[in-house]
Amino acid sequence: MTLSRQGVLDLDLAPALDREDFLAAPGNAEALAWVDRWPRWPSPVLLLYGPAGCGKSHLGEIWQRRARAVTLLPEQLHPDRLPELLPDLQRGGSAVIVDGIEAVAGEPRRERALFHLVNLIHQTAGHLLGLAGSAPALWPLGLPDLRSRLLAAPAVAIAPPDDALLAAMLVKQFADRRLQPRSEVIDFLVTRTERSYDSVRRLVARIDREALARHQRITLPLVRSVIAAAVDLD
Repeated sequence: MTLSRQGVLDLDLAPALDREDFLAAPGNAEALAWVDRWPRWPSPVLLLYGPAGCGKSHLGEIWQRRARAVTLLPEQLHPDRLPELLPDLQRGGSAVIVDGIEAVAGEPRRERALFHLVNLIHQTAGHLLGLAGSAPALWPLGLPDLRSRLLAAPAVAIAPPDDALLAAMLVKQFADRRLQPRSEVIDFLVTRTERSYDSVRRLVARIDREALARHQRITLPLVRSVIAAAVDLD
């Protein structure tokens, strides 16, 4: 059965996080290559870092599905809880993501737990992917051995989307909603959109809702009014 445009909108489209949905660009090419290279990593630990909205969560989701990884948050890390959270870790070959890994810095219990986890990953031929907002060298780690371990791991920066990637993201988000606005609309939005995957998704959804409410096509005047209304709300 073919969904109507309204039906597509009613689904409140979730972000598409498969490998084929990731838009490669110079700023994320190295990080994507590392994810694609797994499990042939030269180190058991890989750190990806970049500002919010740069796409690292999407890369983490791609790797999580491929490696069947367990995802942990820093607040879950406790030395005594690792066997409970990762029951298969001791058997070898486990894959773990620590999302927001830099948040362990300055928390002695979390630092000890992460150090223990990294050691187990090394000992059991597992893999750990850390996602962070900043470079590891900037984390105020208090445990010297943990700092040494993490600084020895490959750390790959991801840049915010450039104009070309931002335009591609906009085109894809509209296409996912069966929309093909004219190039002047895309060009206008590129200069007025926050450079993040989530912001693009939310903006396109807002424009789509407004077009449906007005029973209009997506034109430059309509998009201008949506942008102006968003600014007024801020």
